[in-house]
Amino acid sequence: MSSESARTVALTCLALTWLNPHVYLDTVVLLGTVGAAQAAPWIFAAGAMTGSVVWFTSLGYGARLLSGVLARPGAWRVLDGIIAVVMAALAVSLIVGA
Repeated sequence: MSSESARTVALTCLALTWLNPHVYLDTVVLLGTVGAAQAAPWIFAAGAMTGSVVWFTSLGYGARLLSGVLARPGAWRVLDGIIAVVMAALAVSLIVGA
């Protein structure tokens, strides 16, 4: 990898991180609000950070491990079907609970 492409990758990564509004909404608003209501906010913050590291590390390594399987269109159809069932179940649970 040339230094030019490494620089481009690094700048793209930084832009996707710092220019993403979800970073601020999830971290500052959601976690900040929930964390402030906890009896031990520092423990909550440590748990949230640990969960984030574990999640994104697992996501990265999992993507690499599943890249062969997910290269097949049939696998994507199965995955899309599972997601559709989960979303339909959530919708039904919200309607029934209302």
